[in-house]
Amino acid sequence: MTAEPSGLPVPPGSGWPEDPATPGTPVAASPAQVRALAAEAAAAGSLAEVAARQSVCRACPRLVEWREQVAAVKRPSTRTERYWGRPVPGWGDEHARVLVLGLAPAAHGGNRTGRIFTGDRSGDVLFASLYRCGLAALPTSKAAGDGQRPIGTRMAAAVRCAPPANKPSVTERDTCAPWLAAEFALLAPFVRVIVCLGGFAWQAAWPMLSSAGFTPPRPRPRFGHGAEVSLAGPAGAGGASARVVLLGCYHPSQQNTFTGRVTPAMLDGVFARARRTAGLGGEVPGTGAAPGTDVPPG
Repeated sequence: MTAEPSGLPVPPGSGWPEDPATPGTPVAASPAQVRALAAEAAAAGSLAEVAARQSVCRACPRLVEWREQVAAVKRPSTRTERYWGRPVPGWGDEHARVLVLGLAPAAHGGNRTGRIFTGDRSGDVLFASLYRCGLAALPTSKAAGDGQRPIGTRMAAAVRCAPPANKPSVTERDTCAPWLAAEFALLAPFVRVIVCLGGFAWQAAWPMLSSAGFTPPRPRPRFGHGAEVSLAGPAGAGGASARVVLLGCYHPSQQNTFTGRVTPAMLDGVFARARRTAGLGGEVPGTGAAPGTDVPPG
């Protein structure tokens, strides 16, 4: 990486591992520009370009100010580290059969590392479960470029910037929605299961699905851990409709894990179910278990 002032966001194309953008990546500075740039990248069929444009967006002033303030001030345990300080794009398999959808990057997790669900305790718990269930190559996700690789899985957040108090506004959610819609439009032919981490992600999934031609039920089912909804999609070339299964999962936040609201076994149950439903084959890394086998928590 180039030597830049440590309090500034990482410039696109400056050598940060897994940075999808370049100095020439167009930057959205308004909701209208988000819609236009997201639609253009999706129409071009480029998931890489969607991710690149996500990663330089500046359309929400409050989120831009907060993510960059956090990157400048940091916290005592990471004060010597360079922070990403930009929107955190979707990451993983471009032909994923499982999509893991969260709320937003953590201020000192994804906003620091530049990769979703990476570099904080929630991510530690999440990736340990994904690994046990055969959906990640490694049991940890510490930093971009660490060798971690989702298996048949892509990971994304409904809001791409770290929000104050982990609470994006409705306007910020809606401004960011076209990025998620564009990403899912290119994933929809492959994705068979969507795991929503928390109620915010569950609610964000419905407009995303509708934009890709899926038919949400009425009334919309309520979120809950283990909740399952099967949705029919648009008819394909052969006339058959694709289907996608939406699974609810409590978010592995520190509060939820410390209080026992969600446990490793509960996470494993959801992700093993997602793996089976998506039809992912092969052995679970580190276990020798066959596809569809429930792997006990380690």
